[in-house]
Amino acid sequence: MVQINKIKGIALVALFASIASMLAQIQQVQKLAISPLVIGILLGMIFANTLRQKIPKTWLPGVLFSAKTLLRIAIVFYGFRITFQQIASVGVDGFVISTIMLSSTMILGAFIGIKVLKLDRDTALLVASGSAVCGAAAVLATEEVLKSEAHKTAIAVGTVVLFGTISMFLYPLLFKAEILGMDFTQFGLYVGSSVHEVAQVVAAGGAIDAISSDTAIIVKMIRVMLIAPLLLILGLFLSRMHTNNSTEPNSSKKLIIPWFAILFIGVAGFHSLHLLPTTLVSTINSADTFLLTMAMTALGMETHISKFKQAGLKPVLLALFLFFWLLVAGYFLTLYVAA
Repeated sequence: MVQINKIKGIALVALFASIASMLAQIQQVQKLAISPLVIGILLGMIFANTLRQKIPKTWLPGVLFSAKTLLRIAIVFYGFRITFQQIASVGVDGFVISTIMLSSTMILGAFIGIKVLKLDRDTALLVASGSAVCGAAAVLATEEVLKSEAHKTAIAVGTVVLFGTISMFLYPLLFKAEILGMDFTQFGLYVGSSVHEVAQVVAAGGAIDAISSDTAIIVKMIRVMLIAPLLLILGLFLSRMHTNNSTEPNSSKKLIIPWFAILFIGVAGFHSLHLLPTTLVSTINSADTFLLTMAMTALGMETHISKFKQAGLKPVLLALFLFFWLLVAGYFLTLYVAA
């Protein structure tokens, strides 16, 4: 009976994720580059604040399974979107710019968020990871390492949607106004290394030229791949904090290793061998997007609007600061490295 109820909870999440996926296919929604992940968390939050009390509590383990276990599986299979050959094709420039922007954004986000704005650690790191790496997917992956509360994930995703959408429209506008003084390749490097979501990168790069679009997507995929070492470093950092804060004299060091991040790299390496047919890889990616949408929907179902009121404007201020950092620092770094 327990398993049946759990399956019912998973089926409920899948139903909402299916609706989110269908809504994402609407032409007007596609033009705004709003991913099904974002729609999923919004639908989940609407459910959490309206009909949540109507479902049996015995279904909740299925919702939690979708938010945790399915999330890990989805992150592993996200590696099928990347090949090492793609990374090599943009050369050293793309890797250097991506690495510097990712690491600096994470460090600044943690410092400004925790030390200056006095945000809690988890919210600051979730907002920083969403800005630094790949938007909602990065927030989900970081949440799995931090073991943070669902509403903090939702807040971080909200900031990504807001400022990522602004970036998606602003970058092409600046290029077409001839303010940036970049060629197509430089613009692609700039977009790929500093715009939040993958879908937003596709939209911003594609608004200019095929060269800028291809370059932007590949550089963005480098940022996606860098999430694995980022999560490993974060896990080691949290382990050290756990040890330093322990009141027990003989406390053993709890090493937090996100194994799904290592498997993610392994899958990307396997995909680089091109052993699977293109059609099969496309099917896997579609299924993976649906799993991510389910995870996001489940997180939304655990998020109550009152938590947003408690958080206040500080997460938005942090995301605003990081938006300007990506916009300005990404621009000058691209010009310097890819001169």
